[in-house]
Amino acid sequence: MANANVLTQKQAIVAELSEKLRGAASGVLVDYKGITVAEDTALRAEMRKANVEYGVYKNTLLSFAVKNVGYDELDSLLSGTTSIAVSADDAIAPARVVSQYSKKLGDRFNIKGGFVDGKILSADELMKIAEIPSKEALVASVLGTMLAPITALAFVLKQVAERGGAVVSEAEEPAAEAAEEAAPAAE
Repeated sequence: MANANVLTQKQAIVAELSEKLRGAASGVLVDYKGITVAEDTALRAEMRKANVEYGVYKNTLLSFAVKNVGYDELDSLLSGTTSIAVSADDAIAPARVVSQYSKKLGDRFNIKGGFVDGKILSADELMKIAEIPSKEALVASVLGTMLAPITALAFVLKQVAERGGAVVSEAEEPAAEAAEEAAPAAE
């Protein structure tokens, strides 16, 4: 029979993990094998930068946690080495970071499956989600699109101001420039 103290510690881990899963926008289960300490350190730094919690847990503890939250379909993925990346803020961040490292590390780091907004997804679905640009990139793209007409207007107004308010058509422009060059020569 398990020591009561060890059992209490395991129950606390399951409760904490269950709370993380409940409050998460998304989570990705990862099969990792033979990654080096340097690779793991770089991965964890990237996870922190993306505001993603990453941890390695025993499959039995993860199994209890996913069942507590109602993600019973994930239980079948809990074999071998398993880690989990979870984010409460950004639903795409865990999939994006894990996908980048999966491509970089090959067979040593693979997505098993996961969830986004309560829906269980396969590894292929998570890889597709990982290709969606970040929120910041999407906002920058929209702002760039919105600012393009204003930038073009500013450029045109600058050109008009440089010409002293005179509007010159494209056909007249070379003749006007030639006349300006000839004027100083005549003096």
